[in-house]
Amino acid sequence: MPEEEIETQELKERLEEAHEHAEHAGHAGHGHGGTAWLTWLSLSTAIVAVLAAIAALESGARANDAIVQKNDAILHQSKADDAWSYYQAKSIQATVYAVQAEALAGTNGELAAKLRGEGDHERDDRTEIRKKAEEEEKIVAERNEESEHSLHVHHQFAKSVTIFQVAIALAAIAALTRRKAMWWVSMGIGAIGVGFFVMGLLAGG
Repeated sequence: MPEEEIETQELKERLEEAHEHAEHAGHAGHGHGGTAWLTWLSLSTAIVAVLAAIAALESGARANDAIVQKNDAILHQSKADDAWSYYQAKSIQATVYAVQAEALAGTNGELAAKLRGEGDHERDDRTEIRKKAEEEEKIVAERNEESEHSLHVHHQFAKSVTIFQVAIALAAIAALTRRKAMWWVSMGIGAIGVGFFVMGLLAGG
């Protein structure tokens, strides 16, 4: 898959880093009012980190589903190809029996009748084989569609993880520099990540 799987441990480390920066900034500040927002920064960053961890798990799971479904489609496509090859072989054999029966009709009626019977048998088998091949192709289409859908959901969650990471990084910078505006930017970006996260949930449901 194009996106790399995000490890939860890395997200936790970023959260702890932001929290430590917030504590240091709080001790260095003057008065409670000037640094009260840092508590909310830590809380909001924790929430974003949790959402990022969930999105990372969902993204990985959907990617695995897409691979399994695509492999299943390939397997059934192979079965369909085999069935169609067998169908063609039966058609050729039925034609051969028909030609032989026609050639022997004037000289050996009994053998000609037997060959016609064999031809009819081959045609009957061919009908069942065609039905099986069509069923396999139907499964192939279903599995390919499922794989595309799983990949789409994977992309939604992967985008949200990336955006959440950016939000967490900006929150850490905000805590370090004690810039409240940077925190608001972080929360705005986090909200975009929530949007992709929700889209992933809705698409996956």
